[in-house]
Amino acid sequence: MESPPCLEVRRLGVMPYADALQLQQALVNDRRAGRVRDLLLLAQHPHVVTLGVSARQRLSNLRVSRSVLQAMGVEFFDAPRGGDITYHGPGQLVGYPILDLRPDRCDVHRYVRDLETVIMRTALAFGVHATREPGLTGVWVGHDKLAAIGVRLSRWVTSHGFALNVETELSYFDLIRPCGIEGRGVTSLSHLTGTRVSLGAVEEALLREFGAVFARAVTYGGRPT
Repeated sequence: MESPPCLEVRRLGVMPYADALQLQQALVNDRRAGRVRDLLLLAQHPHVVTLGVSARQRLSNLRVSRSVLQAMGVEFFDAPRGGDITYHGPGQLVGYPILDLRPDRCDVHRYVRDLETVIMRTALAFGVHATREPGLTGVWVGHDKLAAIGVRLSRWVTSHGFALNVETELSYFDLIRPCGIEGRGVTSLSHLTGTRVSLGAVEEALLREFGAVFARAVTYGGRPT
């Protein structure tokens, strides 16, 4: 039986959002040129609010002024990804897959659903039954979003990805209308389980499920967290 293709995991630790953007672009170019294999970058970010392309012309879903964000030590970035507005911060597991979907996975809808499946199966490993919501992107528990997804594809090479709330300080989401959706909340694995869920344990579960859903053999590289 033929071995599955490799997925190299790079644990980046706490990385400023601007650095992660720059790194992703360089790796997308490298992946297109065949200089690297498929990658999954795992990171945390210092407090930052990011605005996707669907909200680029308006700030109606930012509930405070830019000066208030600055005073709180929260950065603000236009992000070259799909989706609306979101928040990243400590205690949140952010994943950036750099995958070449050619030749047999060239379907954006399928790719996003596969990411949702990975996160739902990861949550289930901690006793949390998460689901999809019709017409919405991301992973949900009831009316509350557990994980946001916003992706970019360049000639079928992926970047950006998902943000899973593990032990995130949820009050920071009050600064925005998450993903531009009214009447919905945000939750985390720690909040749902009533216990502190470690990022390390969630990483291991997520890597297991990512390898299974995307049929990849997981290997490790980069600098450790």
